[in-house]
Amino acid sequence: MCKNIRIIPRLDIKGENLVKGIHLEGLRVLGKPEDFAYEYCAGGADELLYIDIVASLYGRNNLIDIVRRTAANIFIPLTVGGGIRSVDDIRMMLRAGADKVAINTAVVKRPEFISEAANAFGSQCIVLSIEAKRTGDGTYEAYTDNGRERTGLDIFKWALRGAELGAGEILITSIDNEGTGKGFDIDLIRKMSAIVDIPVISCGGAGKMGDFEDAVVSGSADAISAASVFHYHLVKTQSVPQKFNLKSNLDHLAKSLSSDGASFGAIETFSVKGLKSYLVGKGLPIRPVMSAHILIEPNAENIL
Repeated sequence: MCKNIRIIPRLDIKGENLVKGIHLEGLRVLGKPEDFAYEYCAGGADELLYIDIVASLYGRNNLIDIVRRTAANIFIPLTVGGGIRSVDDIRMMLRAGADKVAINTAVVKRPEFISEAANAFGSQCIVLSIEAKRTGDGTYEAYTDNGRERTGLDIFKWALRGAELGAGEILITSIDNEGTGKGFDIDLIRKMSAIVDIPVISCGGAGKMGDFEDAVVSGSADAISAASVFHYHLVKTQSVPQKFNLKSNLDHLAKSLSSDGASFGAIETFSVKGLKSYLVGKGLPIRPVMSAHILIEPNAENIL
């Protein structure tokens, strides 16, 4: 373990809103993704992951404007996924300010798209996104369309093929654990990390700081992506007063808030900076929190 482990807040987007659910379902609106993104960058996030969770379902991508507004105010890598179906789609996202794209549905339908994308923009820009669900016999099947559609693909065989075709990273999301706060699927991460020789980003299930340590130490993840623990922390602390409540549906969070104010149900809440301090204290190679990630604070004048 010599490379720095990346901490990557994940922002699932529907329309113009940041949303969050459980098992990729039951989505609730939390607020404007740009506001959350700004706070994460200010707090030391290494990268951001934007996923349009209904893009493949509706056959379109709706993130161009949001990506452009976000990229104008931050200076950390931004990966964008959802509805990416062609080389032209990737080119538009990169021009809007994305650094990488995450692709799932389109490459399941046409695997050679991975090679076309890697040849056009370089493997470092191409992230193979795999939504994994455990089957009755203990194996894992890949799903598409935000966990709605079965593919019949074994995720490990699919990951190997994706790497061979030119993918630069694997984003592996556990559908079973996503949004539950019960921890990452360590067995899933460990097997994936052992099989492919490209970086593996673990996603789905974080509920406490120790889960991140487990993903790195026991799962050998190269990067960790999470949503609930960070989103709910900002909602709770109101780091950006009023903004998170404009179009939000937060009643379910208020009802789940524990008596000590430390968690929402099974999910503890904490900042990116707090998590990094914890992991550094455990002796893990975490990038230090930098203060130069932000250009200017977003407001009505600089967000067009």
